[in-house]
Amino acid sequence: MFIVMIRGGAVYILTNQAHTTLYTGVTSNIVRRLYEHRNGVYKKSFTSKYALNKLVYYEVFSRIEDAIAREKQIKAGSRYKKENLIISINPNWNDLSNDVGIE
Repeated sequence: MFIVMIRGGAVYILTNQAHTTLYTGVTSNIVRRLYEHRNGVYKKSFTSKYALNKLVYYEVFSRIEDAIAREKQIKAGSRYKKENLIISINPNWNDLSNDVGIE
């Protein structure tokens, strides 16, 4: 399934291979944003520093404002709540990049 967003957005959670660090982000173009994370476009960023490039959770919204609100809600939660959110749709913590058109 390929995701195309015109005015919408997505909230997503990335982790590293060992699942020791989580990053919650929001974007209007998840394909481009994942490319940037995976290719270390921003060398000094948190995601580059901790090698966070495994997509384990995402939600798509028709309005970017809704995605931003959801990101704030997720970020306000504990790590435990984030882990449960991930497990609710991805119990094996598989990389979901193929779902959004990234190989």
